[in-house]
Amino acid sequence: MSEFWLISAPGDKANMVAWERMNTVTLKANLSSNNKFIIPDLKVGTLDALVGLSDELGKLDTFAESVIKKIAQYIGEVLEDSKDKVQENLLASGVDLISYLTRFEWDMAKYPIKQPLKNISETLAKQMTQIETDLKARAAVYNNIKGNLQNLERKTAGNLLTRTLTDIVNKEDFVLNSEYLITLLVVVPK
Repeated sequence: MSEFWLISAPGDKANMVAWERMNTVTLKANLSSNNKFIIPDLKVGTLDALVGLSDELGKLDTFAESVIKKIAQYIGEVLEDSKDKVQENLLASGVDLISYLTRFEWDMAKYPIKQPLKNISETLAKQMTQIETDLKARAAVYNNIKGNLQNLERKTAGNLLTRTLTDIVNKEDFVLNSEYLITLLVVVPK
């Protein structure tokens, strides 16, 4: 997995010159691939609100990271036979994660910059909670279906004590409607 560093700097002319110089040096030496990560001017509010939001964002970051790790882990479990396909299925907005990060654009429709940061943070928290709830629901359905499939496989491919005998024994193999004879089936292990 690639490593990403997010370095923040104001977008004034002096910093743009520094950006170009850094980009030239790192590309020549093949040290890194650099991308601009443009974040719009957000409505910050007061310093007290910003400090309070800082604590909430730390918790939200930890929560979001745990939900994303659960999703990745569950995709790995679902794709158990093709672990190499996990990276192909981990997508953000329909594109692979590296492309999403390197071409990130702020979604003005979902997160309007006219709203205070607290509202944007609350929206993100609600969305992450909904994603976790959806994951739990889908995981429960998947586990239920997987359990049913395992039971079916056990009945059809398991040993003779647990599987159905309908494909082995026919109705003609039984003695029916006799007062003196009873048909018994005996399973003898090897």
